[in-house]
This record gives sequence, C-alpha cells and structure tokens, in this order.
Amino acid sequence: MSLAGRHVVVTRPAGQAAHFATALTEAGAVPVLYPVLEIRDLEDVSLLLDVAIRLDSFDLAVFVSPNAIEKALGLILPRRAWPAALRVAALGKSSERELARHGIHDVISPPLRFDSEALLELPELTEVRGRRVIIFRGDGGRELLGETLKARGASIEYVTCYRRAAPQLDPAPLLSLWEKGQLDAVTLTSSEGLRNFFDMVGRLGQAWLKKTPAFVPHLRIAEQAEALGLTRVIPTGPGDEGLMAGLMQYFESHGNSHSN
Repeated sequence: MSLAGRHVVVTRPAGQAAHFATALTEAGAVPVLYPVLEIRDLEDVSLLLDVAIRLDSFDLAVFVSPNAIEKALGLILPRRAWPAALRVAALGKSSERELARHGIHDVISPPLRFDSEALLELPELTEVRGRRVIIFRGDGGRELLGETLKARGASIEYVTCYRRAAPQLDPAPLLSLWEKGQLDAVTLTSSEGLRNFFDMVGRLGQAWLKKTPAFVPHLRIAEQAEALGLTRVIPTGPGDEGLMAGLMQYFESHGNSHSN
C-alpha cells in the first residue's frame, strides 16, 4: 500500500470531501480535511425561484458543479417536478452522483475530462442554434461555457445558486505536520481554492507548500500552482479517481521517502 501512513490534505469544501477521504482511508492514507472554499446559501433566492417556474421554457440545463446541483435542486424539487423534456448536462462523476441522488439519471457528461472544454466538445452541445440554455452556477466563475454556447447560436441565461468564500481556518494543524515532516501531499481541485489555500497557510506554510507534492486534476490549476511558486506539481487524471491514481503512482515510485 503505497499510501500507507501518508498524510494527504483534502481541500474540497466541507460536505464534498467524504467520498475522496474514504478512498484515501481505504488505501491506508491519513486524510487531513482542510476545506479552502466555503459554500454559502444565497440571501435572496427570488431569481432561482423565478427560474423554477419557467423551467419548461428551456431546452437544456447545465450544472457547473455538485454545489450548483445541491443548492438549485434542493430549492426547486420540493416545489415542482423536473420537466421530463428538459435535458441536463453536468461535469464529472461527483455531479452525476449528486443528480442521481435527486432522481435525474439521463445526464450529458464528458467521459474523460471533467471541464467546460470537454463538455463543449460533446455533440449535444455542438448543435445548439435556437436552443434555450439555463446555466446553474455559483457567483462569478468562468464564462467560457456560456459565451461559447451563445456564439453557437444558443440563448443563454445564468442563475446563481450559491456564494463562495474563503473559510476562516487555523493553519496550525498543517504547520505542525509540516514541521514534523509528516505532511506528504496536498490535493487541489480548483484554481480559486488553490489561491485561498495559499493565503490561508501564511508565509511559513507557503514556504513548505512550495516544496510539497501538490496533486491537481487539471492543467489550469497546475499552471496557477507553478505561478505561485510551487515546485512539485503533479497533474493527474480528472476527479477523485484521477487524484487517487496519481497519488498511488507517485508514492509507489518514491518508496519510503517523505516530502520534508
């Protein structure tokens, strides 16, 4: 078991880390939960409720994250059924699991890469001229998906389902592990989360982080990490499965050596 005894930081938001943390534990690792994004409810849900009323007028609904699914469907489905004719698109296995939990199974989703670029390559999102698309997302975020679909002739509407913020967490447990040479790896699953993490650990933590193996499931995050000065960035396949495979492969090849 190449991960036996390895302390691996899991930076997913609280409530989204359990699946990956369980996989780490089963592989013998010690997951260190340190959420770097806080998902907050909207203070005003009137726009989301308005969209719920008008759902039948759309041809395609796109959910950009499991958070968008949880927050949107948690508000919509107690008030009305999901329209049978409204197709759903999402990114990644965790989003598919969240949709299935809400009874939605026929999902358009890229099989290999879990990003907007991969979703846009699918036939269902290539021929969209004249179609009405609603995109469920958090505040801000990338505009690539909507802008590309609009350029292809679709009518686009966004609805914000949640707000993101940086948690107020004490970095002392991480600093203690780093000081003892027991923090072996960090997993980072979004560029925004990476920036938050970098700020949250402070200058001392940043110095250690720059030398710690950082596993990232997307090249965009890898580029951000290298721009911040991280020197041991390991790109992996997408999702929890990609991160686990990357961790195992790395530590199999590095034997008993620790990161510090």
